[in-house]
Amino acid sequence: MLILTIRTDKPEAEVGLFDNGAKLAYSAWPAHRQLAETIHVKIKELLESQGRRLADLNGIVAFRGPGSFTGLRIGLSVANALAYSLQVPIVAKSGADWLEAGTAAIAEGADEQAAIPEYGSPPHITPPKK
Repeated sequence: MLILTIRTDKPEAEVGLFDNGAKLAYSAWPAHRQLAETIHVKIKELLESQGRRLADLNGIVAFRGPGSFTGLRIGLSVANALAYSLQVPIVAKSGADWLEAGTAAIAEGADEQAAIPEYGSPPHITPPKK
């Protein structure tokens, strides 16, 4: 079972590729303000490094948070869009063992349909100007 993992709660983003719990490839990069521009490239590079394609994925595990509002929003939006378009299950987890817990949940048949972020506090959003 080929699983893509995504973590984008901090300036250094991470994507990984796991097959039946075994790590095939993992990439971390200083995405910071370029996350929206780099995440798709990094996922493509990760898959290509293993001779795989998006269509080969059987599930997606994402880090739910807490963390950066914008980072989580971008990462979970990408994860949700991929899961929906590929029609594969998605699971979002928190904590130090998020990766292991998420891959185990997918292997057991879990599917949250959509990964919902956990920011850790209310997001600080500027009210719109009139």
